[in-house]
Amino acid sequence: MRRLPLLVCLALPLVAQAEDPTPEQPPAAAVEVIDAASTSAHSDLERRLAESEQQRQALAARLSAQSADRDNRQDEAAIGRLRQENQRLKLQLRETQSQQPPRLLTEQQTWYVTGGATAMLAFLLGALSRGSRRRQRREWIN
Repeated sequence: MRRLPLLVCLALPLVAQAEDPTPEQPPAAAVEVIDAASTSAHSDLERRLAESEQQRQALAARLSAQSADRDNRQDEAAIGRLRQENQRLKLQLRETQSQQPPRLLTEQQTWYVTGGATAMLAFLLGALSRGSRRRQRREWIN
């Protein structure tokens, strides 16, 4: 009982595909009129397509030229601003350097003085740690 609706559902697509309707063919005179009209419409559409392609290419060329010109102007303006800022910063640097007092020692001289001070401190600590009395030879043997 349950299989019957299932079989009917499976058979419906087969029945629908089995029907092969034959297309009606229009008379030959109508086909020729339609072909002539479609040919003229087709050639008209091709001509309009070629014109619109030429217009599109002309507009694209003009647009790219305008955008390139606009980009060049923007780039030149940005370069000009950056040059002005660079000159202003150089001037500020020179002013700041002229206001600073000259350094007493260069970096190399500072390291040399630091090394000399360390050597003197080590010598003094060694002398102080030795003590005030001098060691005699017999103390060295032990």
